[in-house]
Amino acid sequence: MNTLSRRRFLRISAATIAAAGAAGTLGTRGFGRISSSGGSGASGVETVPTFCDICFWKCGTIAYRRDGKLWKVEGNPDDPLSRGRLCPRGTGGVGAHFDPDRLRAPLIRTHERGEEKWKEVTWGEALGFIARRMNEIKAGFGPEAMALFSHGIGGTFFKHTLKAYGTQNIAAPSFAQCRGPREVGFRLTFGDDVGSPERTDIANARCLVLIGSHLGENMHNTQVQEFAEAVGKGSSIIVVDPRFSVAASKAKVYLPIKPGTDLALLLAWMHVIVEEELYDREYVEKFGFGFEAFSASLRQYTPEWAYPETGIDPDTIRETAREMARYRPATLVHPGRHVNWYGDDAQRSRAIALLNALLGSWGRKGGFYQPASMDVPTYPYPEYPEPERPKVDNPDHRYPFAHETLSTGIREATITGEPYPIKGWMVYGTNLLKALPNQEETIEAIRKLDLLVVVDVIPSEIAGWADVVLPESVYLERYDELNVEWFREPFVALRQPVVESPNDQKPNWWIARRLAEELGLSEYYPWKTIEEYLRWRVEAAGLDFDQLRKEGLIRGARQPIFFDEGVVPEFYTPSGKIEFYSPQLEQAGFDPVPRYTPPEPGPPGSFRLLFGRAPVHSFSRTQSNPVLADAMSENAIWVNDRVAERLGFKSGDRVRLRNQSGVLSNPIKVKATRRIRPDCVYMVHGFGHTSKGMRRAFGKGASDSGLITTYKTDPIMGGTAMNMNFVTLERET
Repeated sequence: MNTLSRRRFLRISAATIAAAGAAGTLGTRGFGRISSSGGSGASGVETVPTFCDICFWKCGTIAYRRDGKLWKVEGNPDDPLSRGRLCPRGTGGVGAHFDPDRLRAPLIRTHERGEEKWKEVTWGEALGFIARRMNEIKAGFGPEAMALFSHGIGGTFFKHTLKAYGTQNIAAPSFAQCRGPREVGFRLTFGDDVGSPERTDIANARCLVLIGSHLGENMHNTQVQEFAEAVGKGSSIIVVDPRFSVAASKAKVYLPIKPGTDLALLLAWMHVIVEEELYDREYVEKFGFGFEAFSASLRQYTPEWAYPETGIDPDTIRETAREMARYRPATLVHPGRHVNWYGDDAQRSRAIALLNALLGSWGRKGGFYQPASMDVPTYPYPEYPEPERPKVDNPDHRYPFAHETLSTGIREATITGEPYPIKGWMVYGTNLLKALPNQEETIEAIRKLDLLVVVDVIPSEIAGWADVVLPESVYLERYDELNVEWFREPFVALRQPVVESPNDQKPNWWIARRLAEELGLSEYYPWKTIEEYLRWRVEAAGLDFDQLRKEGLIRGARQPIFFDEGVVPEFYTPSGKIEFYSPQLEQAGFDPVPRYTPPEPGPPGSFRLLFGRAPVHSFSRTQSNPVLADAMSENAIWVNDRVAERLGFKSGDRVRLRNQSGVLSNPIKVKATRRIRPDCVYMVHGFGHTSKGMRRAFGKGASDSGLITTYKTDPIMGGTAMNMNFVTLERET
């Protein structure tokens, strides 16, 4: 990935925006605070506080209209998440409004699924069609035969409508395909989740350990700002990664680990800390359970044992373990995100939790804080109907510690019809063909459906397979559910429209409410306008809704967030303590202390395929955004420079990647670099679009998702490990 200077990013040419024409003219309503620049209204500069939706972090922003048109967005200085600054994606959010490829009107399929042939219809026609099909599914198979896949806060009202309809088969792919193993590993250890935003106190960490966590590329705003502060004040940074990432460039120690062997290193680190009695003895004795059995299980995992597995020499393993102990409890071993890698991911995350427990960092400054939240009542809806059948995703509790719905479990039930048929999908804000492993399985499931509805802002790949496509207003054009965040300080934030939608797009709440009316479920939407709904919730909390509209957020009183500030240490495990040894896992037939198993090798001559994020794109959602596409229009394949030379490639050459199943990628540029191990290659996720409607992004770069045909399911919680694929490189002719 080419580096991007601030000057380069901010140099948004007039042509980039002008290409979208005059989309998004301002109505006559007044919004937010007005900063006069030659007048108010359509002839001045107006500011509207809201919060971002380019990723899930939900940073508070100030949006600007100039002469009645969307101009720019900046961070809201009053917001605890953005702290007055936005990442490149957030700054480029204006491009979502001006995107010439965005969906404009409801569409109904006219040909075979996947052919992307449509007719434009009215909202009444589209919602009437959906309601008829949903009622047919309910009559023939029961309401549970309808499933919802949803990502982000915008899915709130769709979840409400689907629950009122009678189904609880509602999944966020972010659990089984991203954060699930982490949450389960920490729950099994501390009895609580890491959460989102993560409860990490990076700003106060004196030693920060990043093991496969790409801060600075994975651009979660608050964490990246805190990371920069930690670097600036001289905190000790240890980075473990097969690739010399941006974070690695800031490290005191960089460990180029062999892919798939993180757990071996974690066990060796814990071995050193226990054997040399470097752990927080008082903390462990006070809060720990099963420490003796835990420490006994570590004896075999010496640094010498770990060396041939990881490629990290024993002296370095010992020195980095001692470095962590030197700064405890203000040592933070970051839990990461998108930790579905090798099939033992819940145990890998549990090992990270256990290492933090040894260092005494949970509940301590510089480690993990106890998040706080505002008390904002939920709206008093009628009770949902009681489903007659359990969720379909995890029959007989096959994955005993999955506490959220498994998206791939719904997919499997759709294919097999077991434990009962799934006949309809509604997909909101997630491109399942890019998010789930093995695209062919997703397509096989789609072919079994009687109804597929996709709600999106762009004509994504999953939209290309839909029966009905519903165009949503982008976040700068709509109200949304309140953001009542769990964070280091409590606050409630409001997303509100800055400009009107340019065509026939509608906000998610409007679509979900109108669909409920078509389904005969009007009693579940007793409020008439979204403002009425939001005002009720805010005022029920004793807050001022007009103030919230004006300021964008209301902050609550600061609460204790660390043990030494008065937080009562509570661990919601069966023992009521930090479980170094887990009877829960043992009773379920799993290792009570993590145990290392070597990763499966790939075919001879192949390279393990790794993938990650770029600071200017979110998943596969932003490649058609004209501002962000101008900053990064395609991805590249990182190849060790000596390997590239041996294969006869140089930077800029175009190659195709062929995986172990014979799948061949689109052409992709080579990035020959010393910054990656010779046994793996790396690419940024989200490129290689095949949707014809995404004209700007079509065919640009290669898709990692298309190459992820092999995956392993975590037996503890059902997450899908995706770093199981291997590729070879073929010259593009």
